[in-house]
Amino acid sequence: MSESVTADKAPANTPQTPAFRRGKNLIAVASGKGGVGKTWFSITLSHALAKSGKKVLLFDGDLGLANVDVQLGLMPKRDLNDVIRGRLGMDKVIQRYEEGGFDIIAGRSGQASLSALPSQRLALLRDQLLEVAEKYDVVVVDLGAGVDRTVRMMSASAARTLLVTTDEPTSLTDAYAFIKLGNAAGMSKNVSIVVNMAPSTMEGEKTYKTLLKACENFLRLKPPMAGMISLDPRVKDSIRHQTPILIRSPNTDAAEDVEDIARVVMRELREAMAKTAKA
Repeated sequence: MSESVTADKAPANTPQTPAFRRGKNLIAVASGKGGVGKTWFSITLSHALAKSGKKVLLFDGDLGLANVDVQLGLMPKRDLNDVIRGRLGMDKVIQRYEEGGFDIIAGRSGQASLSALPSQRLALLRDQLLEVAEKYDVVVVDLGAGVDRTVRMMSASAARTLLVTTDEPTSLTDAYAFIKLGNAAGMSKNVSIVVNMAPSTMEGEKTYKTLLKACENFLRLKPPMAGMISLDPRVKDSIRHQTPILIRSPNTDAAEDVEDIARVVMRELREAMAKTAKA
């Protein structure tokens, strides 16, 4: 990966992200491009955290292309669109997903206009989410693919952003672009890498090192790896049946990998909160 390949995706003169509030228990899940398993990972991470005894909310922040409800086979009567239109408060659109033991705020698919909210409306949406988050141990925010303004602002509001990538060159290039834009906005210290669909441990480490090398060479950054998830045919099977893998195939490699990442996430949150308490 070379800087010239990514220059058009992450221009050096990108404006700074506006001032933001950060949620101490928000975990954002992002990806440079679509098709890397970001939403599946968000769902499975939320489920794993709930299984560990945490009170968890999954927020579908993929404005315009939301599909958490689709992957879970849900038909929510209320969703994020009701909040954006001012019809309901965010606490009124929370839906319980009993099978997984966590709560969900569903998005709205097919509403392209939602991905272009004015900054003031987007900031209000973020602030409402931070208020709701106070009632939970962890809030997982499934962001849209890419590096647009909405994604950057929601990522900036999280205590940690898990950036999902695969070994595909376009995925790595776009993941680098995400980190570069985050660095320009002062968010680089909060990004960790999740390598998804790794054919083997060796291949997963190779993917991470490829991205790490680009970050070190061009950005002088060393984003840590939160973990890797094995390439597993039972992932597609669980998505096809609209059933979480921790229910359908709980002992499969991919499921156990996400549970390992959930433990890393909770450890990092505890450490971050301890540092904040001492400050």
